This record gives sequence, C-alpha cells and structure tokens, in this order.
Amino acid sequence: MSDRPAHERVSEPPVGGGASGEDELICVARIARPQGHRGEVIADLLTDFPERFARLGSAIVKFADGQVLSLKLENSRMHKGRVVLKFSGYDSMTRADDLRGARVMITRDQLVKLPDDTYYDFDLIGCEVDAQDGRRIGRVEEVQNYGAAPLLVVRDGLRELLVPLVLSICVEIDTERKRIIINPPEGLLEL
Repeated sequence: MSDRPAHERVSEPPVGGGASGEDELICVARIARPQGHRGEVIADLLTDFPERFARLGSAIVKFADGQVLSLKLENSRMHKGRVVLKFSGYDSMTRADDLRGARVMITRDQLVKLPDDTYYDFDLIGCEVDAQDGRRIGRVEEVQNYGAAPLLVVRDGLRELLVPLVLSICVEIDTERKRIIINPPEGLLEL
C-alpha cells in the first residue's frame, strides 16, 4: 500500500442548497465554450472521475448570476482531456453559448464512494491541523497536487506550511469533525 492517500480533485467546495433544503452542490466541470454547431459545449474537468458524465441522465447547471437549472444530459464524450456535453434544448452554437462559464454540479449523494484513507479535496479544506503533542498548527486552506504526494497548505495567521498528505505524517484524518492530527518529521514545522 502506498504511503499517499488518494483523493479526488474537486477545486470548489460544496455550496449550500436553496431554500428548499437541496443537498450541497459540488462542481465537477466548468463549461468553457460551445463546441461545434449542434449545441455541444466543451468543459474543463474538475473531477478525477470523468466517467461519471456517461452515467448522468441530467445535470445541475449553475450560472454566474446564481441561476440553477436541472438539464437533461443527452450525450457526453471525452475530447483532449476535457468533456464535451450536449444538453437537451441547446441545439445551436448560439444557444450553447448561453452556457459559457456555467458550472456543472452534482449532489453529495452522487459522489463516487471512495475507499478508506481516501478523501475529497473539499473535505480536507477547512480542517484544523494539530500535532500529536497537542500544538495547534493551523487550518487547511487548499490542497496542491503538483508532486508525488498532495500537499496540504496549512495557514495560521501569516505563517504557511506545506504538509505532505501521507499516512506517515497525517496520522489521523477526520473530515466529519474537520480535524487532522499530524506527526511532523523533524524540521517540517520550521520550514
């Protein structure tokens, strides 16, 4: 088993539902622009599970002005690392341009069930980080995914630490209680 917990990259934290008590919505793609002349749009992926689009019968689309629509998803396909989506009622390039900049959202119950020791980025953001000896280290502000292991960006006031998201350092992760206990190797907290 790897020392690195896996996790899904989701760049935006969930947003609360409307007054009707809807589930939290989680952004899995951002529509960039129309694709072709038949009303398709191309979207940037914000998920590590692009196959989910093939299983969606409909999608929640949130526009920049806050409007939220549930749209029937007619088709999806991958194209050069992005996803091409075709929504019912959007049958021309002009009509598809109305979707530019909108976010494709899912509800929490539509998330892929992750194995143990695996976390969604948005569940880690906001966690309080403490050392095993009880010292407060800070709060996770973001997760960076640039190297061999993801890095938790932990801030406490002006101080910023990069903590590798590995089981040997992050010895207890409780996303429900928003708490992470670390066993920092010598020198980590001095960087």
